[in-house]
Amino acid sequence: MNKGISLVEILVAIGVFSTVIFAVVGVFTVTQEAARIGRAKAEGIRFLNEYIEQLKNIRRDNWDALLNDTYIIQNDGSGNLLLIPSATGETVGDYTRLLTIAAVYRDTNGNLVDTPGMIDPSTKKITVSVSWTGFKPGSLTHSTYMTRYLDNLVWVQTTEADFTSGTHSGTVTVNTSGGEVVLGAGGSGSWCEPGDAILDEFDYPGSAIARAITAIEGRAFAGTGQNASGLPFAHINISDPLNAFIVGEFSDVSPPKSNDVFGEENYAYIATEENNGEIIIIDLTTTPYSEEGRFNPSGNNRGISVFVAGNVGYMTTSSGNTFRTFNLTGKSGVRPQYGQVTLAGTGNSIFVRGDYAYVTINSSSTQLQILDVSDPENLSIVSSLSLTNVGGRDVYVNETGTRAYAVMAYSSSNPEFFIVDITDKGNPQLISGGTYDTGSMSPTGIRVVPGGRAILVGESGGERYQVLNISNESAPVHCGGLNVTTDIYGVDAVLEGDGDAYSYIVTADSNAEFKIIEGGPGGAFATSGVFESQTFSPGFNTAFNRFDVTVNTPVQTSIRFQIASVEPGSNGCVDADFSPFNFVGPDGTSASFFTTGDTIPTNDDGTGYENPAECFRFRSYLETTETTQTPTLYDFTVNYSP
Repeated sequence: MNKGISLVEILVAIGVFSTVIFAVVGVFTVTQEAARIGRAKAEGIRFLNEYIEQLKNIRRDNWDALLNDTYIIQNDGSGNLLLIPSATGETVGDYTRLLTIAAVYRDTNGNLVDTPGMIDPSTKKITVSVSWTGFKPGSLTHSTYMTRYLDNLVWVQTTEADFTSGTHSGTVTVNTSGGEVVLGAGGSGSWCEPGDAILDEFDYPGSAIARAITAIEGRAFAGTGQNASGLPFAHINISDPLNAFIVGEFSDVSPPKSNDVFGEENYAYIATEENNGEIIIIDLTTTPYSEEGRFNPSGNNRGISVFVAGNVGYMTTSSGNTFRTFNLTGKSGVRPQYGQVTLAGTGNSIFVRGDYAYVTINSSSTQLQILDVSDPENLSIVSSLSLTNVGGRDVYVNETGTRAYAVMAYSSSNPEFFIVDITDKGNPQLISGGTYDTGSMSPTGIRVVPGGRAILVGESGGERYQVLNISNESAPVHCGGLNVTTDIYGVDAVLEGDGDAYSYIVTADSNAEFKIIEGGPGGAFATSGVFESQTFSPGFNTAFNRFDVTVNTPVQTSIRFQIASVEPGSNGCVDADFSPFNFVGPDGTSASFFTTGDTIPTNDDGTGYENPAECFRFRSYLETTETTQTPTLYDFTVNYSP
């Protein structure tokens, strides 16, 4: 056996050892190179971040110093940082860095875009580039955005005094919760502040007890025959609310008792206790008034309620809980019946809107029923609603047929006022939170009036004339009332063509059954209006950045906004010779509108609308298609930069 080491083995060993040595050296070299590159990059990041932090300090002290250009940052020796224009940057050892400040552009939606677009005066694009030489040259570039959010100021319009200082056209300032703008103009009354504002009242002849009332502009119609010595009907001239008087009466019915009344230009209809004429049609063009016709349904009945729409009459009777329609294409003689349907109980009140009739039911299980009356000869009940455990008394339906407002008899454990969403007639829904407890008063009538207010009247005790603010349907609140010492049996309200608004009530006051109360948001109401704010000036040129609003827009209402800012005249923003206010929306033109708070567009072309500028105003455009509701502006806040 050979125990020695051959030459070949020695050479192989040397080769292996050399390979290992070279590998170790290679790894060591690569590691050293990576470390040097990492240190260079880390130093470059430090130089980059240093510029960004220094620029934040400059931004804090003087936003206007951030002009579009390329710069280096230097310390003036007193601790102040200065932006020094430079095209090449500054060199520190192996490193060179350069700062670029550029304008920012936004589209009409406020999104950042490349040009073309609108310049955002409150945002800058910041780019810092760092490069280095040496063993392994390299470079870094980082871009970010800076806004002048620091030291921003706000101008707020929210109090009654703020809004009163603006200009109203079809709008008014009210003070329900500190100061608001709503639709309405002119007049002097307020639904929520009736005080003791009974404009007029008078006594019906004899011992009449008034139980029902309806009104149109200039006329009121009262069902007054609730006892043997009273007359069943009175026609009242209300064209002058300070001098109302009875135009005429009707006394041909025996026994002279009426339960409900409906009036129009030339005719009145009373629901009576006369078995041979449950509905009497009265001709108002004759002197004295005479019976023109009647509706006498089969059976032994008492007429409970009556409503007329077009050439169709609607009525409920006590016997059989029946709802009936009758033909009014003519008024004379005995009018023929169209159709009938059985209700869940006695129908206490009818309100017809479009193809549907809404009936409050005197039942502990069903209080409101909706009937399809599009074909008067083929009536059908499309839905029934249980709201409480006592009988329904009265109902009012808004102009668009989307809300029913109903009152019930007094309940010790449940509310008496209800707001119902009737958009889907087959599936009406109680508005969540849309109820109100009237206290010890047992409601007998309701009317919803312009400005988002509901008038509730009643008997038995407590405040018998109550006004609710229902602009927030989910939380009706008491906003006023009237201390009437006797029971109130009925209410109606009229918005006159000249903008004045009044409510009319019939009461148990034996010396003054009929009373007139002035109301309205300032006495009148508009379906659209514009509120223009007072002028705001911070006293210097500024960028108006954005605005925010707090509003309430019930169903069928809306609020839109436009803003205006201009350069001042020789005497500032109060000078008559400065540029007119040009109101614009989000795209910077008068054709667009804001629907909520948003970024304010910029413009610096030197004419018309300008931002930055010094003089600022806003406009609110309030609209409604439902005169019982108004949108509400609670506050407007604009953010601007010093």
